[in-house]
Amino acid sequence: MKVSVIGCGYLGAVHAATMASLGHTVVGLEPDATKVWALAQGLPPFHEPGLQELVQEGLISGRLEFTTEPSAVAGSSVHFICVGTPQAKTAMDADLSQILAAIDALLPYLHPGDVVAGKSTVPVGTSELVSRRLEGSGAFLAWNPEFLRQGSAVSDSLHPERIVYGLPSGGNRSRIQTVLDTVYAPLLDGGTPRIVTDWATAELIKSAANAFLAMKLSYINAVGELCEQVGADVVGLSLALGLDGRIGADYLKAGVGFGGGCLPKDLRSFRVQAKDHGVDSLEELLSLVDGINADARYRAGESALRMCGGSVVGRRIGVLGAAFKADTDDVRDSPALDIALQLAAEGAQVTVSDPRVPEHTWLAYPQLSFVRHAEQALRGAELAMLLTPWPEFVGLDPAETALLMSVPRMYDGRNALDPVAWKTAGWEYYGAGRGMALGSVQAAH
Repeated sequence: MKVSVIGCGYLGAVHAATMASLGHTVVGLEPDATKVWALAQGLPPFHEPGLQELVQEGLISGRLEFTTEPSAVAGSSVHFICVGTPQAKTAMDADLSQILAAIDALLPYLHPGDVVAGKSTVPVGTSELVSRRLEGSGAFLAWNPEFLRQGSAVSDSLHPERIVYGLPSGGNRSRIQTVLDTVYAPLLDGGTPRIVTDWATAELIKSAANAFLAMKLSYINAVGELCEQVGADVVGLSLALGLDGRIGADYLKAGVGFGGGCLPKDLRSFRVQAKDHGVDSLEELLSLVDGINADARYRAGESALRMCGGSVVGRRIGVLGAAFKADTDDVRDSPALDIALQLAAEGAQVTVSDPRVPEHTWLAYPQLSFVRHAEQALRGAELAMLLTPWPEFVGLDPAETALLMSVPRMYDGRNALDPVAWKTAGWEYYGAGRGMALGSVQAAH
């Protein structure tokens, strides 16, 4: 089939390349000419493992192209809406301006029977709004939410855990489903579960999933705070909890909290939806989750103050990591940067190292110094803070790294290091939620 992808950011670029890899002819429409130029050269303008190879494969095959020209989408049978829905600047709900702009740009090129499939994460009721916008075009609307994780988006797209169709009521449901089944045939034939539901349910699924994951992360961070108070070890506790099949180990690592462009804004959007529809219990629960996440960042800064004797004025601190998680260069709502800025505001001289965050991002943070390598950030520092668990940071040799430091102190905000090895090498080590119990923890096999 010929399909179009409207919006070629993280979601759209991955989805366009995936559609091409499934055998479809794909045109990716993106208003940012710089981004289009990079993608057309096979060089995605952001870091996502495996994406460059997938894009280059699609370009070489001739099945994938990127453009700024809206007319290029004409003749596509399916149009995927993959634009951003960021948190509104003055509120916690989602900003739908990019969705509406995408539909308006698409309208002149739609034909009766075309399927417009929304993939962006949106608040409930958005499909009704978009459907009214499409009236008179003869096109059908489906909501087909995405479930990609930054750092593993390519794998998630090629091997999804589920595919969801949100379809309208009425006689067109079977026609829309048949079209989407054709699009996703290789994945469905490979055994990927398909869930067919209504618009509202499909809209809620992604936000509900992200809010649940956020709740799980905040829960273990709150438990970690208790562990610190009583001298317990949240790492061992998490290991035991994760081996319970009803709970699972994913998203159960205590640390400095979650960030990025999805979990925080989806959590807050879900809060607004609950409040707007009178579900106060859910709104209050999600508000607490959001507050715990903010507290985790604050407590990391307070731990740094304690480790430096109550003041960081004039102290040199090396922060390892700027991205909100490893395997991405995304710094949106990054706990690492929040903590670094908190310490800089307290008077510290903070140097941040990250192997992937692009240099132009650094210009937005004049309070901080940025370097590419860990050794540069740690040389002469009185405190090291591991805040993004990049492999090159986790793999540092504690004995060699101690020689770089003015005072060998390590705050492990991701509990990614072996405390015994670092303490043996002469470090003062503190792990988030680990209290005084710093024995090594071994998983059962």
